[in-house]
Amino acid sequence: MKYIKILLFLLLIFSVSSVHALDLSITDKGAEAYLHGEFNRGSVYNGSLSIIGDIELNSLWLFRGGLSFGTAGDVTDLKAFTTARASPFENLPLRFSLSWIYNGFIEYEAHAHSIFPLISYGTDKAGISLGMHFRFTSYFGEEAQFESILAFLLYYNFINNETLRVGASFGTFDDFNARNLGAFALGFDFAIRINENWQIISKIDIMQSGAEGLSANFFGFAWKGGVRFTW
Repeated sequence: MKYIKILLFLLLIFSVSSVHALDLSITDKGAEAYLHGEFNRGSVYNGSLSIIGDIELNSLWLFRGGLSFGTAGDVTDLKAFTTARASPFENLPLRFSLSWIYNGFIEYEAHAHSIFPLISYGTDKAGISLGMHFRFTSYFGEEAQFESILAFLLYYNFINNETLRVGASFGTFDDFNARNLGAFALGFDFAIRINENWQIISKIDIMQSGAEGLSANFFGFAWKGGVRFTW
C-alpha cells in the first residue's frame, strides 16, 4: 500500500504546483448525476448512483472527480476517481492528464487503486487517448499486487452541434473503471442540450473479455443515464 500513497502524493503535488503560480480564473464548472445499470457474466446485475464535479481554470487546467455507490450482485460496489488535466497548447488539442481510480468490493475487502498518466489528442469530431494503467490490488488486507497495463480510448462523434451530440467510443477505461487490455468496451452515447445550463446524457456499453488470450467472449452490457448542469 505504500506505493499507492506515494503515487497519490505525486498526484496531489502535480495538481497543486501546476496552478500555484497562475493568475487563476474559473472558465467553466459543472456537476453531473447518473443512474447506472449493468448485466454481466460475473455478477449478473450491477446498479449504482454516481455524482461527478469538475472545474476548469484559465481554459488550461481541468480538475474532475466523482463518487459512485452501488451493488454488484449482493456485494457493495464503491468507486471513486479524481483527474488533473493540462491543455498547454492554445491551437493544438493535445492534453496531458493524471488520474486515480478506486474500485472496491467492501464485503470481500477487495480494493484496487489505479494510476493513469495519459496523453490525449481530441477535437469535437474525434480523438484518441494513450497511456499506462498502473494498478495495485489487495484482498483481505494482504500486500497489494502490482500490474502495469496499456490503456487506450478512441472516440468519434457522428453529430456534434450546439443541440445534439451522438458518438461512439472504443477503449479500456472510463471515469470509474480501469480494465485490462483484453477487456475493452464499445460504447454509444448521446447528449441533448436543453438550454445553456442543462444537458441530458445517456450511454450504452457493450463489453467483452478474454481478447489477450485469443478467446474473446461477450461479457455483458451497461447503460447509464443522467444530467449535467453547468453554470
